[in-house]
Amino acid sequence: MTDTLPRRAGRDLPPGRAFEIREERDPHVLETELADDRSYAAYALGHLEPGLFEYARYWVARGPAGSAVVMHATAMGNSVVTVGATEAIAALLSLHPGARAAYVSTAAPEHLRALRRKHQVSDVLHMMRMTVTASTFAHAAGGEVRRMRGRDVNRINRLYATDGGPSHYRYDAIERAVYYGAYDGARLVSVAGTHIVAPNQSLGIVGNVFTEPGYRGLGLATRVTSAVTQELFERGCGDVTLTVDPSNTPAVRAYARLGYRRGTPVVEARLARRDLFGVGPALRRAAARRRAGSPGLEIAHAPPDLEEDRA
Repeated sequence: MTDTLPRRAGRDLPPGRAFEIREERDPHVLETELADDRSYAAYALGHLEPGLFEYARYWVARGPAGSAVVMHATAMGNSVVTVGATEAIAALLSLHPGARAAYVSTAAPEHLRALRRKHQVSDVLHMMRMTVTASTFAHAAGGEVRRMRGRDVNRINRLYATDGGPSHYRYDAIERAVYYGAYDGARLVSVAGTHIVAPNQSLGIVGNVFTEPGYRGLGLATRVTSAVTQELFERGCGDVTLTVDPSNTPAVRAYARLGYRRGTPVVEARLARRDLFGVGPALRRAAARRRAGSPGLEIAHAPPDLEEDRA
């Protein structure tokens, strides 16, 4: 892809707001596009792993005003990742808004302006990435934890259900992931697992850390998170990342003791597409392809009033 737009596209679109958009299926190109902040882009990079890549689609937008990558994936429910310039994301989503309902696993706070153009956005969470490497990792000593397998799925679901809602993890999901638990006798009271294990990307994502309320403050979450992190390094993941609420001071401190370092702010949210039948995006895609005049390429532009949406 080029960094500048074809001259024919720039004549009838506002300068700086026109973008070349194409679907990208070359993992090496996508690795380069997502390399600036691997922690922030962890979910998009993780989906380049065989077994996940088949369930993900990536679009790249480039123009004088910047570039962006948007991923729509279905391997773990309908999920969305947005990376890059807000205007480029807005132009891209005008053509490829994704599923009717989805969950944003990664967006920058400023990306909400672009998402709200084509989606109803709800349940917004302002979070923070934390990342550890093998050289900064400090293993938590003391207390036995156990590696969990698919056969433990009922125990895991019962523990998560104590948070107030049903849990429906399946045998195969637990078997493929890395989970460790801490027990009180035969009772599972704390657990940590993974969202993505991507050794080919040298990347692992820790998640689903939970301790039964009556057992909090004993360091159990730190120990199970430590065990998961250690195994990810042993599997070839050079960077291990997780997402935490920055206002959850005890959790941030616990992860920091393991060597996790504060990183980029991220937003998670639920999306409901405004155009449920996809007629508008389909018409815009047809026009964008005619405008480009080149197979596989589309030309779109960000809304002229996007700057006004910053308030």
